[in-house]
Amino acid sequence: MSASTISVDEFQALEQKVLRAVEIVKREREARATAETEVASLREQLAAQQSATESELNTLNKERDAVRLRVEKMLQQMDELL
Repeated sequence: MSASTISVDEFQALEQKVLRAVEIVKREREARATAETEVASLREQLAAQQSATESELNTLNKERDAVRLRVEKMLQQMDELL
């Protein structure tokens, strides 16, 4: 047997290694695709949460301003009485 020929057993062993490598790459690609989908979903959820938080903050600021104006008006009326 020359150096350039390989036995059937060696070829089968190489074939098994290649098949295992292909399976590993396939699983890793699937895992990456799943992770990318999850990241996209989480980014959408985060954006929605940030939007809701900003909206709630705006509402609270408007309510605070309205209360402040009412208190200022009451204080002004009390000053007029004194």
